[in-house]
Amino acid sequence: MLPEKFIASLAGLPGFDETAFVKTHQVPADFTAVRLNQFKSFDLAAHPFMQAMTPVDWCQQGFYLSGRPSFVLDPLWHAGAYYVQEASSMFLHTIIHQLADTEKYYKVLDLCAAPGGKTTLLANYFKNGLVVANETIKSRNAILEENCIRWGSDHVVVTQNDPSHFKALPNFFDFIIADAPCSGSGMFRKDPQAIKEWSEENVLHCSQRQSRIIEESIAALQEGGYYIYSTCSYSFEEDEKIMDEIAAMEGMTSVSIQLPPSSKIVATYSPTHQAQGFRFYPDKIKGEGFFIAVFQKQKAVYTSQFSTPFQFTLLPKKELANLAAIYTLPEQFTCIQHQEELIALPAHCYSDLQTIRAHLYVKKIGMRIGVLKGSDLVPAHDLAMSQWTTMPYDNIEVALPDALQFLRRANFQLNGPKGWHSVSYMNCRLGWVKILPNRLNNYYPNTWRILNY
Repeated sequence: MLPEKFIASLAGLPGFDETAFVKTHQVPADFTAVRLNQFKSFDLAAHPFMQAMTPVDWCQQGFYLSGRPSFVLDPLWHAGAYYVQEASSMFLHTIIHQLADTEKYYKVLDLCAAPGGKTTLLANYFKNGLVVANETIKSRNAILEENCIRWGSDHVVVTQNDPSHFKALPNFFDFIIADAPCSGSGMFRKDPQAIKEWSEENVLHCSQRQSRIIEESIAALQEGGYYIYSTCSYSFEEDEKIMDEIAAMEGMTSVSIQLPPSSKIVATYSPTHQAQGFRFYPDKIKGEGFFIAVFQKQKAVYTSQFSTPFQFTLLPKKELANLAAIYTLPEQFTCIQHQEELIALPAHCYSDLQTIRAHLYVKKIGMRIGVLKGSDLVPAHDLAMSQWTTMPYDNIEVALPDALQFLRRANFQLNGPKGWHSVSYMNCRLGWVKILPNRLNNYYPNTWRILNY
């Protein structure tokens, strides 16, 4: 049962149809959406549950599945070949497609990034840019980092900072995406527990928190840059009210976005400044509740002042020669060393990575390569997950039973020459093994292993 006060609070809002809305929430959704990683290819026709997919209208790589399969038993999910994402939130693709040129270099901040759906979408779209994925809460940050590793992008930085910390980077980002923590009413159909937790007091608390997040991060947006605000809430206090607050800030103006043809997404406008936003209702579109709006900074009000950039520790010549004897990095990467770990940083954003490292608490940066043990490279799991095509060691393709055994870190037989190998399933790498004379060492991360299956 939906709370009476909740239903009453939506009366009169654009697009709200009480009868249809309540009816939709009386039955669970019979679909799930996924977004493919176009930089990791596999045979869709051979996949167990992806032959009957239908496209998501507002995202080129988004597709609907019938029902909800067991993703934990699909090695391709573990390989980062696709991301399970709510379809409505994929509308971010339509927005950035209308605002950005994929060939240009952009600095993008996903401010409240966990668990990583929007980050991975941004990473693939801004392949020639730099994406900073931030999450304040430690446990959620760990999930974000795991999903970013699986996705395999080398130009994503994971940070763990309060939004106020980004004041240290004034006029730095071309895009800031703030998918703000909210009261969660848009997820009622998927999460009945959220219904029990809903209250008018929590809506107001979330609205105040959203205002703080925006006020403390807006300085990091450069002149001409775009601030994209979203929630999974239907509440006016978290949507149209916040639009008016952003539109009232000095230099900020609403940006109009064109909807797909015949779309049933509802355009809404804030009462004071007539800023445009969009409401997604599950009785109108194939997805859950969602809200999103776009603003542009027409005028910068802060001066950019950065301290001396962080100086990374470059890999010494001897170790660089040892690495080169085993593995040649892709072009335009600089190899640095952090403690014993070798990390490749993309040259196109090296100076910006120095600035970010100087001002923020960084959890992940660049592409981890591994650790050199004399003339041997112990490869990092990140490297196996990368979107790079060339690896330092040969690959062994396995069938589904062995792939699942590998992901469980359980025993299985693998034929091949002694030494390091990557293991792949349907052309997508899963991780590393080392074949020894009498045993097989499985290097899949222990904390990621499949349990209870």
